[in-house]
Amino acid sequence: MSENLHPTPLLRLRDLRTWFETNEGTVKAVDGVSLDLHRGEIFGLVGESGSGKSITGLSIMRLIEPPGRIAGGDIQFCESGDSSVDLATLPEADMRRLRGSRIAMVFQDPMMSLNPVLRIDTQMTEAVLAHSPGLGRHEALRMAREALVKVGITAPDERLQCYPHQLSGGMRQRVNIATAFINRPSLVIADEPTTALDVTIQAQAVYEARKLCREAGTAMIWVTHDLALVSGLADRLGVMYAGRLVEVGTVAQVIGRARHPYTRGLMGSVPSNNPRGRPLRQIRGMTPSLARLPEGCAFAPRCEHAQERCRREVPQPTVMEQGHVVRCHFPLEGRPGLGKDETLDVPQAQGQGVVHAA
Repeated sequence: MSENLHPTPLLRLRDLRTWFETNEGTVKAVDGVSLDLHRGEIFGLVGESGSGKSITGLSIMRLIEPPGRIAGGDIQFCESGDSSVDLATLPEADMRRLRGSRIAMVFQDPMMSLNPVLRIDTQMTEAVLAHSPGLGRHEALRMAREALVKVGITAPDERLQCYPHQLSGGMRQRVNIATAFINRPSLVIADEPTTALDVTIQAQAVYEARKLCREAGTAMIWVTHDLALVSGLADRLGVMYAGRLVEVGTVAQVIGRARHPYTRGLMGSVPSNNPRGRPLRQIRGMTPSLARLPEGCAFAPRCEHAQERCRREVPQPTVMEQGHVVRCHFPLEGRPGLGKDETLDVPQAQGQGVVHAA
């Protein structure tokens, strides 16, 4: 866990529900998510596509568009002292002042954030001047230059003069990360920012994001489907399935002592965690439609350990040990997905190695 923790969480989600009204019914993309995020902490949000990870991040940013809506719950943001604001009900004008200044987001596709017809210097300085109009363009350019250097971009003055199409995909994503951190926000939400990058650039981006968080004391939610990658970055992990958090704990707890069958299944699908030459272990079946979730536990139809109770009752969160919470009627015992002396390999770059199970 990060050393910069404060008794009052920076972000507190309580029973967050984000639903979409469709012709097939109500899609409960996020259905009762609760978690605390502390200052300076990096929280990895993991799960298959369609599990609700990205919608959770977009809900915090209040970027849900119709037919989606935040159907209930609290999003308490406490940046100073013990007073907080509920982002779920904050007026849009106040929310716009927070976006990009106190809460920032890095999207999976950098071209979703970068305007193809504007130079990088124009876009980065606008991010500064939009929240500090009295600062002046010269100072904003200095901040942009320093931000590029911090994410490992050489010749920053030359890069500032470029248009997005003149940069590689990895370079564009570094610009996005630099822009997200330029105003020193308290919280950054990274929505699968390295998915489209090759493994070497991916590892470098992870290293740079972690370094920025440590230097600025910024908290981060890193949304990903890559359990191996995020295990080398995060302080804590949350595993999502069908709109709900099914397991939350420290990296050592989730990787070394996984208790939910779904978490074990994700770990079993990591290539480096399987004997060479053997087929990868798979979670059988497909993720259910969020508009037609089964009665009881949503994972029961795919779970090898499901019992009759699992098909009838929705499991509630159970505390297994301090900080380790599992939503399962019958949490797994015995040997976890990784033994005590085994490791889950993650890409290596500039001080990033492997995570050892505790």
